[in-house]
Amino acid sequence: MYLKRSAFITSFVGLIALLTIIIAGCGNTTKEGENRATQDSSKVLTFSWSGDIGDVNPHTYFPNQWFSQAMVYESLVYYGEGGELKPWLAQSWDVSKDGKEYVFHLRKDVTFSDGSPFNATIVKKNFDTVLANAPQHEWMELINQIKSTEVVDDFTFKLILNKPYYPTLQELTYIRPLRFVGEAAFPDSQNTFKDGLKSPIGTGPWVLSEYKKNETAVFTRNEKYWGEKPKVDKVIVKVIPDGESRVLAFEKKDIDLIFGNGVISQDSFRFLKESGKYETKLSEPTATRALLFNTNREALKERNLRLAIQHAFDKQAVIDHIFYGTERKADTLFAPTIPYTKIDVKPYEHDEEKAKQLLDEAGWKLVNGKPFREKAGKPLQLELMFISSDNIQKAIAEYTQGEFRKLGIDMKLTSKEEEDFWATANEGSFDLLFTASWGVPFDPHSYLSAITTPSEGGSPDYKALSGLPGKKELDKKIKEVLVSTDEAHRKMLYTDILTTLHEQAAYLPISYQSNIAVYHKNLSGVHFLPQEYEVPFTTIDMK
Repeated sequence: MYLKRSAFITSFVGLIALLTIIIAGCGNTTKEGENRATQDSSKVLTFSWSGDIGDVNPHTYFPNQWFSQAMVYESLVYYGEGGELKPWLAQSWDVSKDGKEYVFHLRKDVTFSDGSPFNATIVKKNFDTVLANAPQHEWMELINQIKSTEVVDDFTFKLILNKPYYPTLQELTYIRPLRFVGEAAFPDSQNTFKDGLKSPIGTGPWVLSEYKKNETAVFTRNEKYWGEKPKVDKVIVKVIPDGESRVLAFEKKDIDLIFGNGVISQDSFRFLKESGKYETKLSEPTATRALLFNTNREALKERNLRLAIQHAFDKQAVIDHIFYGTERKADTLFAPTIPYTKIDVKPYEHDEEKAKQLLDEAGWKLVNGKPFREKAGKPLQLELMFISSDNIQKAIAEYTQGEFRKLGIDMKLTSKEEEDFWATANEGSFDLLFTASWGVPFDPHSYLSAITTPSEGGSPDYKALSGLPGKKELDKKIKEVLVSTDEAHRKMLYTDILTTLHEQAAYLPISYQSNIAVYHKNLSGVHFLPQEYEVPFTTIDMK
């Protein structure tokens, strides 16, 4: 009896155990299904960039990328459509009659992504750490004009200037360096430029949640964001240096969005557009694509050689055969639609005979049996430097090399990765390189300001143009125009400055460049923002 009962109990217990396992299994399956459903319902946007995003510090420059800094950090004032200066972290502001004091009334509903408060004290701390490294930021004239900062009360911040500076509010919209990190982000030294951040903590709509250098960066939605929250849950940024590889990844649906300038070739853009499989957009002109001459180089000190290159360069052929008509020819450094930049100057039209005449006058003569012109036994060789990951720069450089060879100019092409490119450029170790004006809200005042200072965050133009005759007088006029309070005098000074740069043939404007967007048809809300370096991740939605 005992044995039979034991067997029965054992069988019964076994049956219960089996049922428990099955039920548990069903429960786990249900739970896993729920998890998968949750994962599947989350919206993940995949994007690519040609290089690493950097350490996402708004107070420093390269290798930090503009678009990633703009995702995490915000400004007191926002640069809106048509140049409208809109309240952002500051709800409003007052300006004193003499133009030297700005009082900002801060929003009271803002916290950093770690939950810490955004207030006048942290605003002052951020301003002060930037000002402590002023030489790095002097390309931005506002830095030179700030006399002091003051906390009026918890949500009122005062900025006191040395002189009235008309672009003050405009410069406060910039993506860097006057944006704000939370208290916990500051290093022990409190110097964010020299020692970096403990972590990237901002008030913006995104939080950097994962990062693998030179491979991927993952941004998740900031659930504490005070404004309109992003429509997607996560943005994955993949590093893909090569444009053609980026196109292949897009076609395989490994990435959802291609956005920017030079990120793929114009051939690829046209192919993707004409396929009809994808959505494509082209922005209005954002900035001027140009070549910068290094007037410190022995050959390029001579204006006639610079003029010869201006006439030798066939802009229309580049626009027709490389851009397929998607960009417009540029004749001046800034588009005439930018304030203060419409000047009455004669464009340097494509004229090979004129170019040959100027080369002869400069002493660069053709020699029988030799492909390149010579002067005092030295061949005419110039180096043109471009960023290896910029597909458009590469295409223009190769075209230029072939065309200039016909005129007896040996154009050596040097391709460099972006970080190396800018390091070499800022050292002044080049003959010619690709550059571009900075677009709104920087042009023309900040771009010209950078010409006058060797600051690390500025541009290579300072050294490149220092060989121009009258450079000191040019710098003096630029400094004067930035603090001018008389509108008529300001216009006159800008005209003088831009006319001088044109007549000295210091830049070779090529075209007014645009951003492109290519994306799969399940995406919506893709548009171009006023600052060309921003990507509209916050408004993008996906089915």
